[in-house]
Amino acid sequence: MNQILIISVVALTTIGVIAAIILYVAAKKFHVEEDERIGKVAELLPGANCGGCGYAGCKGLAEAIVKAGSLEGLKCPAGGNEVMEKIADTLGLVAEATAPQIAVVRCSGSRQAAPKKVDYDSIKSCAYANVVSAGESGCKYGCLGYGDCVKGCNFGAIHIDEETGLPVIDEDKCGGCGGCARNCPRGIIEVRDRGPKNRRVYVSCINAEKGAAAKKNCSAACIGCGKCVKVCPFEAITLDKNHAYIDFTKCKLCRKCVEECPTGAIHAVNFPPKKVEETTELSKTEIIVNK
Repeated sequence: MNQILIISVVALTTIGVIAAIILYVAAKKFHVEEDERIGKVAELLPGANCGGCGYAGCKGLAEAIVKAGSLEGLKCPAGGNEVMEKIADTLGLVAEATAPQIAVVRCSGSRQAAPKKVDYDSIKSCAYANVVSAGESGCKYGCLGYGDCVKGCNFGAIHIDEETGLPVIDEDKCGGCGGCARNCPRGIIEVRDRGPKNRRVYVSCINAEKGAAAKKNCSAACIGCGKCVKVCPFEAITLDKNHAYIDFTKCKLCRKCVEECPTGAIHAVNFPPKKVEETTELSKTEIIVNK
């Protein structure tokens, strides 16, 4: 019995040693030296692994940059121009500045504008609710409000407003990585240029229903009337699938469309209040006397 045990131990030990030798030889033969520059670039990146660059994580972007030997077509939205400049300095490359971007919520269907018609009592997930429900307001294009976008943001730059039920973007934290947009099953979040002085104009609605149907579910819906298209002097607005879209590369921020929109679906952000000329009672009296 002891002899059998000894033979078994020896056999197992021998097999283990042979396997170790094979693994060692294979590791040596197939070993690939990693370029040390990849680690240096990865350290400069935010480490959020948000996927905004188009790669699975920061390490993937670092590898792509080092392999390409250029920054053309490669950028880190979360880190912005500052991070890309540091990478360029480290690798001796040239980084072209790109316009900073931010996420915008293209839905105005707040609880006030789009009051609920039914109660949704199931899994509190936008992805799930989008499959089984049109939404409590009846708008099958509007925000569902269950916060999948919040879960998709690694920077704490978005939250659901308890009063309106809509997502709110924190402009100081958002880097335009698009994590929230990718998590939204209805595609109401868009990443756009921040715009000059952080000002931008966009249509906050993607409803594809005709005017009457859209207005029935939401008083702030774009009804596809086309007034904004006609009034835009820069041909920056197009009308497709019953709703308008503003091309931020053409928009000159004149805001004529904002004034023309009958439902208030076009939003102008971070503009100073317009000056309103008021005629005082004294000036009215002077006008009458002069006459």
